[in-house]
Amino acid sequence: MKEKPEINVYVRFCETDAGGHVSNTSYFFYMEEARSKFFQAIGFTGAENRGNIDFIIASTACDFLAQAYAGQTLLVKTTVDRIGSKSFKLVHELTEAESGTKIASGSATIVCFDYQKQQTEPIPDRLRKSLEEFLIPA
Repeated sequence: MKEKPEINVYVRFCETDAGGHVSNTSYFFYMEEARSKFFQAIGFTGAENRGNIDFIIASTACDFLAQAYAGQTLLVKTTVDRIGSKSFKLVHELTEAESGTKIASGSATIVCFDYQKQQTEPIPDRLRKSLEEFLIPA
């Protein structure tokens, strides 16, 4: 497996809630940014690289393990948990960058989708090969 792609996210005050910690909804934005950067890292962005294939999110989840606060930097690492015929599952680990404290873990099941035809499509071979490089060993 290749090294997990990772991004740093600076937590802004507007991403916190009345309790002073990061709002639960903000984690989904962090994971979305990590997914976007993941697809950039594997070269699967832009119509010239994707053709008619795009993605649609079938499911997303997040488990909150510790609190994070404005001014902290979170490290988000992304791996591939499962690859099916038309969908795959990305897993995200969010840790506080300075201390290494695990803050949250999340996932997204992503389906290859052709918006012109309005139907699911098989994962293209080139994408499948890239995903396999980040697949978590069983």
